[in-house]
Amino acid sequence: MSALSTSTDPSVAGREWLTLVERKTVLVVVHTLAYGKRLLGVLPLLEADFRIQVVFTAPPHVFGDEVPAFLRTLGGAVLPWDEAIRMTFDLALAAGPRGVEKISAPLLTLPHGAGYLKRVSTGSAGVAGLRRQDLAPGGRLPAAVVVPHHAELAVLARHCPEAVPFTHVVGDPVHDRIVASRPLRTVYRRALGLADEERLVVVASTWGARSSFGRLEGLLPRLMAELPAGRFRSAILVHPNVWSGHGSWQVRAWLASCTRAGIAVLAPEADWRPVLLAADHIIGDHGSVTLYGTLTNAPILLASSPHQEINACSPAAALALTAPALSPAHPLVAQLDYASAEYRPEEYAAIAARITSEPGRFNRNMRRLMYRLLGLGQPAHAPETLPLPVPPALDTWAHGRREIPA
Repeated sequence: MSALSTSTDPSVAGREWLTLVERKTVLVVVHTLAYGKRLLGVLPLLEADFRIQVVFTAPPHVFGDEVPAFLRTLGGAVLPWDEAIRMTFDLALAAGPRGVEKISAPLLTLPHGAGYLKRVSTGSAGVAGLRRQDLAPGGRLPAAVVVPHHAELAVLARHCPEAVPFTHVVGDPVHDRIVASRPLRTVYRRALGLADEERLVVVASTWGARSSFGRLEGLLPRLMAELPAGRFRSAILVHPNVWSGHGSWQVRAWLASCTRAGIAVLAPEADWRPVLLAADHIIGDHGSVTLYGTLTNAPILLASSPHQEINACSPAAALALTAPALSPAHPLVAQLDYASAEYRPEEYAAIAARITSEPGRFNRNMRRLMYRLLGLGQPAHAPETLPLPVPPALDTWAHGRREIPA
């Protein structure tokens, strides 16, 4: 436990033990692994600034099982939640709403995926992430809300108009990293251990009863039986909430026959982005990973696309009308070939353009906003958008290696 956790004021907490004191302190609120990975993509904008101390906390969450190990691997100073809510910070970052009204700090919230793709039809209906209960839990508005696209402002004006003055269109960090990394596709494929003639099939699933994970029981035998070895390799990307909800042991047990057959199952903390860039085919659903697949040149087949869960104004809805649907009645290789033959780059590019209206500018916009909230001048250099790190080989993933993305 960090010495920072010994007082109600982080500027003096554990003062006798700290080397650098009187820093601006940023609290990173990590509810789930999915939220943590999104927030981790923002933190490089604060690195190398000796005026700032970053600390982490993990509120209770139903999908929070993987978070303690994630934070231990990062090596950050971690505050227990019950202590964090008694302290005061200069800025707090969160990608989810639960409990954040208890934090004493200017709060900056951001989406944890590719915008706002899912619609909630029960209870407080609306677009998940843009409802009043999502943006103002406990009735408290954050200091700033960041969204990737100007289109979100119209939805906010309908569902939570009081948040509009605090909302900033900053872009999407995953979009920008993937675009910056596209020239390295051959490098990623080589690192993954793919031969030039091998076609990589990436199966991506979000979480929930209508996700493609619910159909894996029928799809997995086809991946093993219908895709000829030497011509195809497969990798499975499962949303961290599936791992947390069912338990890592159970998910690995369900997928054990796949790993024994050489199919790579990425651990929930793995960096899936280079694997997606290396793909020749994507089989997905209405989740963020599938949508980010439109930034690659891989044709997409949809194993699941439930209209009742898709925000009709989102790019996921456009993708559901564009990508062909996976059929249980036709050979898998023939369907992959059909998707390739029908693939129109301009159609997918139009969908990808709806992910962000600030392409390539997330780092610039987000850093400016964070430093303004901190009351500090920005460092005198432009923030970089670095290419993604080289991934481990697919054979390594098949044996369950665990790694935190850079």
